[in-house]
Amino acid sequence: MATVMKQSLQLRLGQQLTMTPQLQQAIRLLQLSTLDLQMEIQQQLESNVMLELAEEDQQETEQRTEEGETQDTEGERGDEASTEEATEAGTAGEETAAQEQADIPEDLPLDSNWDDIYDGSTPWSQPDSEDEDRDPYANRSGGGETLHDHLTWQAELTPFTDRDAAIAQVIIDSVRDDGYLGAGIEELISALPAEWAVEPDEVEAVLRRIQHFDPVGVAARDPREALLIQLEQLPPDTPLLPEARRLVDLHLDMLVQRQYAQLCRRMKLNQDQLREVLGLIQTLDPRPGSQIGGDETQYVVPDVVVRRSDGRWQVELNPATAPRLRVNSYYASLIKRADNSSDNTTLRNHLQEARWFIKSLLSRNDTLLKVARCIVERQQGYFDHGEEAMQPLVLREVAEAVDMHESTISRITTRKYMHTPRGTLEFKYFFSSHVQTVDGGECSATAIRARIRRLIADENPTKPLSDSRIANILQEEGINVARRTVAKYREAMAIASSSERKRLA
Repeated sequence: MATVMKQSLQLRLGQQLTMTPQLQQAIRLLQLSTLDLQMEIQQQLESNVMLELAEEDQQETEQRTEEGETQDTEGERGDEASTEEATEAGTAGEETAAQEQADIPEDLPLDSNWDDIYDGSTPWSQPDSEDEDRDPYANRSGGGETLHDHLTWQAELTPFTDRDAAIAQVIIDSVRDDGYLGAGIEELISALPAEWAVEPDEVEAVLRRIQHFDPVGVAARDPREALLIQLEQLPPDTPLLPEARRLVDLHLDMLVQRQYAQLCRRMKLNQDQLREVLGLIQTLDPRPGSQIGGDETQYVVPDVVVRRSDGRWQVELNPATAPRLRVNSYYASLIKRADNSSDNTTLRNHLQEARWFIKSLLSRNDTLLKVARCIVERQQGYFDHGEEAMQPLVLREVAEAVDMHESTISRITTRKYMHTPRGTLEFKYFFSSHVQTVDGGECSATAIRARIRRLIADENPTKPLSDSRIANILQEEGINVARRTVAKYREAMAIASSSERKRLA
């Protein structure tokens, strides 16, 4: 049985969003951090002959001015004449370039504001470097020494036998970043050659020597062992040293749970003596590995600066993050109309890319400034009085205020920083959820966290406030917060529970 195929025409209406390369570039620049943006600008300057920094022309002009001032009168007159000729030639060249640029086909977008962008008056600025001849690697971090490197260096200086040196290296390789040993004795033996027939006592002996490396207590198997090793290093005449050893050896769990009354009974000490013993133990480091290494410091360049002027908070772009870019007039003048050669096509493409890039930079900084000003306007209370005066704010409210899409606000507030009198803060810091108050108003979650932190800081250390008590206090102040919400905020701020915050009288 044959199948009959029937052809038909259908008309459908629909909408489709097409992202042009210019729009894609503008969106990508929005989400770049300041450091990434500077790298992107440098890359564009190196790859696009049409782009240049405006400071180059300024420096050449200043240099010519200084050279002219050192010559005699006749030389100055000759220089002035030659300068006038050069100026006339340059003006003629610029007029020719402008005429040729006017004849460029309309397939190059964004040329309606050509004079506004490339006349050298755009608000790009970058502070002149006073140390341009300085070695760029002179102030660059080479990366901190790791705990593994520090221990290996000490092992190489220790008079180990070849057998003990191999055991020491296996032990050092098993030390975690916090300084504790991450493997048992049997695991360490299994990592050594089987024909050596290493005994556990040999590993214990080498381990004991490593545990007295710097920092003392490293390669311990638990906090108890690390603290006991550090107590061994103290002078024998240290007051209450035997009591401190006994407490760490036998009653460390009770100390962690802050059962001070039971500790006094078990150790037959009064509160003053127990306080001195605890003071001695608190001089020790339960995580000796934290003294060495650590993550490299990450530096932040603020995108905007907030300062108070004439009784109002003003927002300005950080000039260090916005270099003055413009199109190179010489290369732009080389573009010939009605010329389809490869060189001319390359120049036209570079010109188009340069104009797109500068336009995208202008758009990025304009959006950044709008959003920053909106945030500062909404958070006047924070800048005047601190965290407890923070107002609730979400991305949608800023998007509506500046008439932009919420996704755009999300991009422009990610990894962007604001330098304020209260510190350098990320834009995201000023956004927080709404919490209902008793009178039907709204309170910021950031303000609630600040209030919880203030209550805990002012509490009696012998009778710390529980989460339930804090929730009741906030209820009395008109803030509806449950106990579990208080616990969540407290844990997010890395604040211990009330039992762990308890102190001796």
